[in-house]
Amino acid sequence: MSSASSMVDWDLAGRTARRLVSGGPRTTREEAAAVVAELHRAAATAVAHVEGLTGLRPVPGGPVPEVAVVDRPGWADANARGMAALLDPLVEKLAERTGNRPGALATAIGSRATGFQAGGLLAFLSSRVLGQYEIFGTGGRLLLVAPNIVATERKLGVDPSDFRLWVCLHEVTHQLQFTGVPWLSGYLEAQIAEFVAATDLAPDVLRERLHDLLRSLADAVRGGGDGAPEGLMALVRDPRQRAVLDRVTAVMSLVEGHAEYVMDGVGPDVVPSVRTLRKRFAQRRKGRGPLDRVLRRLLGLEQKMKQYADGRHFVGGVVELAGMEGFNRVWEGPANLPLVEELTAPHLWVERVLGRPALPA
Repeated sequence: MSSASSMVDWDLAGRTARRLVSGGPRTTREEAAAVVAELHRAAATAVAHVEGLTGLRPVPGGPVPEVAVVDRPGWADANARGMAALLDPLVEKLAERTGNRPGALATAIGSRATGFQAGGLLAFLSSRVLGQYEIFGTGGRLLLVAPNIVATERKLGVDPSDFRLWVCLHEVTHQLQFTGVPWLSGYLEAQIAEFVAATDLAPDVLRERLHDLLRSLADAVRGGGDGAPEGLMALVRDPRQRAVLDRVTAVMSLVEGHAEYVMDGVGPDVVPSVRTLRKRFAQRRKGRGPLDRVLRRLLGLEQKMKQYADGRHFVGGVVELAGMEGFNRVWEGPANLPLVEELTAPHLWVERVLGRPALPA
């Protein structure tokens, strides 16, 4: 999985995560098998509901995404592979820009040290993620983390079948976003490549900042480290990089906000206890949860996290003003993606993209 050019020893990261990962909730073998089977059924059921609400459809003839119900080590392994597939080619480009051989750059940065740090972070997050649509490294795969879903439904005291379908509605929305909008994953890869292209750091400086970033991420998920390091913003020395971060923030706000809109929008006919689920899940999210802290620290600005949360407001606002058909113009190409400032002012997107006054649909 790791190459000689890796800034992070991803093989070591995966092994470290497996060693550190915490155990899941107690279940019998029969109970675990029943959960896996129900999650597969819920993921299949969710597809028709998401398609009906959003109008999104997979591109005809495209690959059929795999649905994988995994445990915590399985999630950590998958994310180590995905990060390696995304980042290693970019490291090679960065090495070329800085006049270093890729292997020399990895040695200067200390790939084993960063591998340990990344593994610890993966282990911690593996107990908190409910589901994920893999964009990089697999060509598209839907992951559902069974022990975390069971642990959360027990903690919230909600109907298990409703909760499992509710989670699948969110993750299947991501699946349809990327299978129905084939340019979207390439757009994200291009943004990350552009960020690297605008980065010109000596290996020793990059090593120091990468170690600081991983340490700050680990502190963030554990609730410590309030010194507010700069995160990715520490790498920013060029206005083009700031523009890239704004574009990535906007598109991630869009896809997450869209999934949030869908999981509530199906209504009680599909998920009878949807209102209870939303109320209790919202209470769970209050304060600085681990994923929120990671995103804040990674992006380096509290305001960025606010913009991320504003995605739900953006989607709901555009649908109210222009209907779902008008909102779906967002998927026509990169020019129709929201700008950062439009996340909190959806009427501006309607006026810019649809070319008409923003009046309620």
